[in-house]
Amino acid sequence: MVELESVIEQKLIEQLIYGDSQWTYREDLKTEADLWKNFRYILEQNNKERLNGEPLSDAEFEQVKNQLQFSSFYKAGEWLVGENGKVMVHVQRDTERLHLVVMNHEHIAGGSSVYEVINQYNALKMDEDSSVNARDRRFDVTLMINGLPMIHIELKNKQHSYMDGFWQIKKYIGEGKFTGIFSAVQMFVISNGVDTKYFSAASDTELNPKFISGWLDKENNAVSDYLVFAKSVLRIPEAHEMIARYTVLDEEAKRLILLRPYQIHAIEAIRDASKTGKSGFVWHTTGSGKTLTSYKATRNLLMDIPAIDKAIFLIDRKDLDTQTTMAFQAYANNDLIDVDETDNVFDLKKKLKSDDRQVIVTTIQKLQRLITRKLQEGTPEYHKIKNLKIAFVVDECHRAVTPGTKREIERFFGNSLWYGFTGTPRFAENPYPQMGDLPRTTQELYGDCLHKYTIQNAIHDNAVLGFQVEHNGPKNKKDETDSNLYVTESHMLKVLEVILNKSYYKLGFQNGKGKTYEGLLTTSSIQLAQKYYDLLKMVKEGKTTLKIDEKIKQVLPDFPKFAITYSVTENEEGSHVNQQKMQESLDDYNKMFGTKYEISQIQGYNGNLNKRLARKDAKYKSRNEQLDLVIVVDRLLTGFDAPCLSTIFIDRPPMGPHDLIQAFSRTNRIYDKNKVYGQIVTFQAPKLFKESVDNAVRLYSAGSTQTALLADWKEVESAFRKSLKALRISAETPEEVPGMSIKEKKIFVKLFQDFDKFFAQLKSFTQYEDNMLAGYGITEDEYTDYAGQYLNAKEEIKEDTDGQIDDPGVPVVDEDYELMAYSHTKIDYEYIINLIQNIVSPDEESQDVTQEQKQKQMDEVKQYVEELRKDNPKVAEIMTTLIGEIEQDVNKYKGQSILNIVENMKQECIEKVVTDFCITWYTSKDDVMYAAMHYRNGEIPNESAIKETANFTSYKEVQERAIPKFKYYTMMIAELRKTLDEEIKPLMNH
Repeated sequence: MVELESVIEQKLIEQLIYGDSQWTYREDLKTEADLWKNFRYILEQNNKERLNGEPLSDAEFEQVKNQLQFSSFYKAGEWLVGENGKVMVHVQRDTERLHLVVMNHEHIAGGSSVYEVINQYNALKMDEDSSVNARDRRFDVTLMINGLPMIHIELKNKQHSYMDGFWQIKKYIGEGKFTGIFSAVQMFVISNGVDTKYFSAASDTELNPKFISGWLDKENNAVSDYLVFAKSVLRIPEAHEMIARYTVLDEEAKRLILLRPYQIHAIEAIRDASKTGKSGFVWHTTGSGKTLTSYKATRNLLMDIPAIDKAIFLIDRKDLDTQTTMAFQAYANNDLIDVDETDNVFDLKKKLKSDDRQVIVTTIQKLQRLITRKLQEGTPEYHKIKNLKIAFVVDECHRAVTPGTKREIERFFGNSLWYGFTGTPRFAENPYPQMGDLPRTTQELYGDCLHKYTIQNAIHDNAVLGFQVEHNGPKNKKDETDSNLYVTESHMLKVLEVILNKSYYKLGFQNGKGKTYEGLLTTSSIQLAQKYYDLLKMVKEGKTTLKIDEKIKQVLPDFPKFAITYSVTENEEGSHVNQQKMQESLDDYNKMFGTKYEISQIQGYNGNLNKRLARKDAKYKSRNEQLDLVIVVDRLLTGFDAPCLSTIFIDRPPMGPHDLIQAFSRTNRIYDKNKVYGQIVTFQAPKLFKESVDNAVRLYSAGSTQTALLADWKEVESAFRKSLKALRISAETPEEVPGMSIKEKKIFVKLFQDFDKFFAQLKSFTQYEDNMLAGYGITEDEYTDYAGQYLNAKEEIKEDTDGQIDDPGVPVVDEDYELMAYSHTKIDYEYIINLIQNIVSPDEESQDVTQEQKQKQMDEVKQYVEELRKDNPKVAEIMTTLIGEIEQDVNKYKGQSILNIVENMKQECIEKVVTDFCITWYTSKDDVMYAAMHYRNGEIPNESAIKETANFTSYKEVQERAIPKFKYYTMMIAELRKTLDEEIKPLMNH
């Protein structure tokens, strides 16, 4: 017997209020009015002195309420940071301004903190809410700190996937249910009892299933049972700490980030080590958010350990023009602790002399110069700086500080603690070069590994993706290392042929315009990089034998948009580097994006390029602002985070294990539902490269390559053939599916999911050609027909509540599976929604866009709507109406969810079509609406019910010429089918 949701809810509440969990159950709080009244009481109790014993008047409390109506969860997060740990509201009382404390983050698990849990809260439809399909909603369980909802939990029973809770929350946010006092929520939890996950609050269009996280214990074992999760994460102090200490505001992306469990365990391990005066290092695989973890660790060292005078985040000079410092600044911008980047050595000296306790971000080179050349022994400032108790946190510690430099710094700062962060530690297998008695491994250099999270752990937890590696170098060569094989134009054109014409699926062309991915091409020298750049220009101008396929141009007529970058230091030192070459490529970039970079502003250019590649700012979601390929030497191969970068093309000899994994890890960041692995294509020394990759992956995933490296072409092709055979046995043709029983449909759905997964993987290899399908005995059109039947069958299975839940002969269907081999090259509905959203709700940085730029954005939207019109004129017409309204008044929908508005407009159209039909034919609106929502494969599910409730007598009375009853039914059903096909179906599909 499956447990009822109400029972699961009750057990969770009991767990939360039991023993030392410290939550108080408030059964009496069910409405927004109740919550405001309760919040007011707590606010007055905690601020008696500030209020001089006089409670707030209604007018004063209205001032408070106005300050708590947040336009976004991010804005609520900014407010919750507080001032010196105190979260305040401000009230004008006559001539006096009162500063009232809402929450004190120093009072975790004590002091003024009040912890309450509520359930079955009534989120009512607002009177002014004109949307047809907004309804009153009941929330499951909400946790409140000092009267404000902070953590919201949606529960399902085991018959449902926890993802149903996710889609429910997304829907509620779109409907505007998380407004008013609920606009302060920072964290969501979803569970079906046996699977429990959490994610940070975001708008409905920004909520991404890819960022849902499970909980792990310190040994990286999953904690999925909802009661054990509650014990680990939702008790006090842990729940309050999650909100106060482990939530980060990413100022660049304007979003909340909740730390994942391994990040929290690492920070706590550093805290524990620092309390006992121990140093150490954290091994977290590249791509798992090391900069974020190291930022929080650095900042928390100052917060937690009063004996520490300064916390210094050390980076290598080479990383200055990657994202590390930018990311650090973006996280630190709203923080309690000042984070300062030092501009020069004198600035660093001044900050070290100052008595402010602050986090300092500086380079190893500046610090070294300071202690060796800029401090005079015996002076007061020398002694003051030398005697500081400093915690050093080192980013990319496997290479940032050489063993010799670290020894030199340590000898100067005798009172220092050192914490290194790396995704690729140096082991005995790949040590530092032998130099006297200097340490040769990361452990010898920093001390014990305080917390470990390997590639295997991260892939298992969906924190990063696995790698698909293809070795495309010339086969069967006597000497694979012969560089002459790789410097010819014919070799380079072969490489470009793969990048331009055989990477359709690697670069995400199947996703449609604006949603494609990016690639990096890395070479062994600046000279070769420049040669590639020039050759690529010639290809694009049609001056070579290599032509770009029409299939590619259909999706992106301007493909490839490309740039080149290499580090300034290499540029200065390398005698072969032609300054003019760099300026030429800057001119191309300026022309492409309307920028104005000169050779003297190379750092500005690199910063802009990084941002454009990362696509975290809303403006880079537009195709007009995107790049497809960047040619690099070593820049961007480490410390660079661009989730939409899917592929690295390597035309250089194999690198060392740490450099290989660092480079590979640019590609395996989580992005969207269609990016399922990071992809690597090598073009030199295939045998040597395979060996190097296997060794590197084995080293950094604790002994195995199985989890991190996906199957190769042979294995995938074999699995694809088998899955196609199984699919044909289940349903020889797509047309067979509608006639199947529910049990047979379940088997078909499971087999089609397997087939689709292998088909998508097959397509992602550069070896794959569309014309191969004939040899396999299937066509792309047939796949599309199967996919249509699959989607219908999946819906029917979901609606089938009898559904032989425990039948051992029926496979378990993955309800949350998204089709992967399906092409979305027809203009994407969600892409247009996002473009409109960016126009009506630009981020703060976009506020100063010129009228001309705004018009450009609007023209782009209109262009895409016209493309959509070819496939779906109904939805295009709705969007045209909306765009017209926005042009009349750009503020009309400011801050609102465009997705929700368009969905409501579609629903209104459906309501009108159904109403008109019912008026004409005298049928029941409820029955026809049910038919509209469940119409599939030309089948009207409740045809007999519609006939039963239809009123032939009333219909007959208004007709000039009476028709027989049987003809009335036949005509009505035929007209209904036509209406559903032509009017309703286009509004249900995008």
